[in-house]
Amino acid sequence: MSVYEEQLLSKIVDTGDVKALTRFGIARTDFSTAGGRQAYDFVLAYADSNEGKVPSYATLTAECPDITYIPGVTDSFEYLTRGIKEAAARRMILEKVNGYVDVETGRKYESEFAQKFGEESPESFGNYLRELADSITMRTSVRNQMATDVKLDFEKFLTEYRARKSGESFRIWKSAFPYINTQIGGYFSSNMYTWYARSGRGKSAVVMVEALEAAIQGATVLVWPLEMARYEWLARAYSYLSAKAGVFNANFDGVDYEAGFDNKALLMGRLSEESEARLVEWLRGLNEAVAGRIILRAADDEDFRDKSVRQLEADILETGAEVVVVDPIYYMDYEANTSKTAGGDAAATSKKLRLLAGRTKSVIHVITQAEENPSEKGDDGVRELKPPKRAEIKKTKAVLEDAANTFGIDTLAHEGRGVIELGKGRNGGEDARIEIVYLPNYGIVREIQSVEDAGKFASGF
Repeated sequence: MSVYEEQLLSKIVDTGDVKALTRFGIARTDFSTAGGRQAYDFVLAYADSNEGKVPSYATLTAECPDITYIPGVTDSFEYLTRGIKEAAARRMILEKVNGYVDVETGRKYESEFAQKFGEESPESFGNYLRELADSITMRTSVRNQMATDVKLDFEKFLTEYRARKSGESFRIWKSAFPYINTQIGGYFSSNMYTWYARSGRGKSAVVMVEALEAAIQGATVLVWPLEMARYEWLARAYSYLSAKAGVFNANFDGVDYEAGFDNKALLMGRLSEESEARLVEWLRGLNEAVAGRIILRAADDEDFRDKSVRQLEADILETGAEVVVVDPIYYMDYEANTSKTAGGDAAATSKKLRLLAGRTKSVIHVITQAEENPSEKGDDGVRELKPPKRAEIKKTKAVLEDAANTFGIDTLAHEGRGVIELGKGRNGGEDARIEIVYLPNYGIVREIQSVEDAGKFASGF
């Protein structure tokens, strides 16, 4: 048994502070010997039976003869805990690599490291090593942060308030759609936002617009378009950004718009010579037009095999991403379904994403799909705009509970119009409705801004 273990137990006896075991997250498996674990169990059992009191040193040593009582320990609980946990982490590594004999049962265990190395693929073995590293980090973590007292710890609040005021610890990224900003104030760092629509209704286009707008504001944006090729996403992005720059003027149904490069012509490589020359010239100035960065990991990237939350976190940390898009969540590598319930893997993944947003202080936009609605069309066969409700979310309903806001989308691309509807608002905005001009082939996806815009859709909205 290490001296740290004996010092810790002795200090608990001297101070009567049995709650230190819980407060600092000390587990029985952190003790290296059967005698140490016996003493751990005895101290807790004694406290449970004696109104939280601890045994005397005489009682402890009598009941647990393998323990040496050390009087007058002045080292802090935090210091002693760190010593115990660091030793436990080293022990865990050696056990994984060399195998071990259980100190309580005497049972022998073979090397897990050697077994994994021989049986797993290199990629799976790499994931195993990352999980092992995470376990070591957790094993050595010393919990010492006390809960916040609402009445007394106001200085913590004021410190964070001042940091947010100066933009040091908190950012708000404005939406491309002004009414969303009016309703919820924009997208707050450390939050997850969920977008949903039926298949083919523009959810990827709308969220792409939000990502590009954040980059224009100076954000580093990471996009995971998990069902879209790199060139396809870039063509859409360049079409939108060139429309923002007003590269072309176009007239649709009597309304003049600032438009971008024809998306279909970009996809097919069929721009006119004049438009192609304008494209080259415009792209050369793009770096100055977009203050932030846009990092893309697309579906056809050959090295993009790991689509787990763990890999997403690695990408966020590597790029310094402040705004993240996952499109769609159900194409990610889901977390293990430890709850053994239907949809438990999706729920676990959603929860991990929500925690990841908080841990990295990023905004994470998550896209999912809504159930098809066979009654969308009226008797005349005409479909009206009808954004899906929260109950219609498909596959991953957990993303509702984990999101700060949810957005239902519907569009009528052939009519050039669409709707975004807030389905849930932690900070307000629930049931707010944003009417948009939707002409994505020309990079035009924006809120209705003028009488002329509204006039075009007078019969539709």
